[in-house]
Amino acid sequence: MLQGAPVALPPGAPHVIVVGNEKGGAGKTTMAMHVAVGLLKLGQRVSTIDLDSTQQSLTRYTENRRIWANYRRIELELPAHRYVSRARGPRPVEHDAEELAALETAISSFDRSTDFLVIDTPSNDTYLMRLAHLMADTVLTPLPDSFLDFGMLASIDPITHEVTGTGPYAAMMCEARRRRRQVDGALIDWVVVRNRFSLSWLLGQSLGKLAMRLGFRDIEGCAERVVYRQFFLSGLTAFDPLDEITLGDRPNRLHVAAQHEMRDLITQLKLPINELGRRRAAIRAEWAASADAPLETSDILAD
Repeated sequence: MLQGAPVALPPGAPHVIVVGNEKGGAGKTTMAMHVAVGLLKLGQRVSTIDLDSTQQSLTRYTENRRIWANYRRIELELPAHRYVSRARGPRPVEHDAEELAALETAISSFDRSTDFLVIDTPSNDTYLMRLAHLMADTVLTPLPDSFLDFGMLASIDPITHEVTGTGPYAAMMCEARRRRRQVDGALIDWVVVRNRFSLSWLLGQSLGKLAMRLGFRDIEGCAERVVYRQFFLSGLTAFDPLDEITLGDRPNRLHVAAQHEMRDLITQLKLPINELGRRRAAIRAEWAASADAPLETSDILAD
């Protein structure tokens, strides 16, 4: 059961993207990092928060990216990042208040010009996880091609594959959307991203029926590719330049396929990307192109 109210965000607050699924190994951190970097590449100002006290995967991913950029002497866009841990004091009754205060402190520490806030949540039901879903504008739920993973959204008849009940994570999401409408009338855009799918999508029909029943959008994410696991250690994403200088190795067709998948994902999310950010991205691209171009004689010799 959801408790508390959404965290109060200031006027002109960023669009909040929460990546959530109570099943581990669904690809939440990979998706969170790719969405953050994809938006940075589009000229948006992005901040990220890691709420996973146990794994701290997004925090390590971000730090790996910083270290790799310094080692390779390349420029890699980095979001402003914060990590919020769970309260562990001797008085559990006070934990919720401490965690709420910690989350509010993290959010208030970001620049007020932030366009998007991406929050990576843990794979278990915690107070911070529920708070994040309450304040979300967009919730991304990566779903691998597995009936085991599908169980977090719904129970399935093993013979007919008909949906027979709502799963624990889906029930929490429905409650979060109801509470959010009561607070400020906002409608959370819930997007279930089919992750690690195969050519014969096992859950397609069942997922389509559940989408109509619960009101989420169903889109394609990434296939099962080893490059996504390789990206983590160097902090890279499919949005980064596919060259030997950046990757530390020669790119291959899997890198190109991953890049196409992630570009399609950002488009399908239909996020409110502002025009100012687009102009910033265009200026950055123009500068990068001119930096690689040879200088004209007139640029070198003075009259």
